[in-house]
Amino acid sequence: MRVQSLTLAAAGAALLAPATLPTPAVSYAAPGARHRISAADLLARVRECTQVSRGRYRSDANTAATVPVCGTRQAVFWKADLDIDCDGQRTAHCNRSTDPAFTAATAYQQSNGRQLNAEKLPYVVVPGPSRRWNHRKSGVRGGAVAAVIYKGRVQYAVVGDTGPRDIIGEASYATAKALGVNPDPRVGGAPSGVTYIVFKHSAIEPIENRAEAEAEGERLAEEFTEGG
Repeated sequence: MRVQSLTLAAAGAALLAPATLPTPAVSYAAPGARHRISAADLLARVRECTQVSRGRYRSDANTAATVPVCGTRQAVFWKADLDIDCDGQRTAHCNRSTDPAFTAATAYQQSNGRQLNAEKLPYVVVPGPSRRWNHRKSGVRGGAVAAVIYKGRVQYAVVGDTGPRDIIGEASYATAKALGVNPDPRVGGAPSGVTYIVFKHSAIEPIENRAEAEAEGERLAEEFTEGG
């Protein structure tokens, strides 16, 4: 979990290398099939919040706690920023050189025992269990299916890692890239406007099966939007 402000990080990068500022976020989008269930369809189901967390979360370490975790019969959701998680396997874009906060481990592992690959696998991060909210008690475990929504785009992902107990709003490099968000772990991410919907009692096995997460995500999203 990033603990510095995205705004401060971006400003520092601008001072150090003004000629290499990230290009507009849309340029990072990965090509893919159009989803049957639109962002608008999903957002219509999460307009109102029935809070399930006992308190609220910070989006970054230096911000106020304003983000509640909300729930319906089928899912939990929250609206926050998107910090870049590059933890897990060392790759060209996720390593200690590219990410000062890099950790070579994720809370959940692949079927072969290796850590997750943040550069290739779309996954989201949930806060570690606490009195504020225990995701397990809400039917959310490693491999649960999530829909991440940003600026009209939907990306299905799995729950792949856990973060600090008081901070929320983080997803893998691959998730950010697919949403058209700058995935650079130093200066990337989105400062706000990201909706995370995690479907209760769902699971992808093996957790690294991206195609299965997409297919199951579409099915669960359709059920969710129909209110079934």
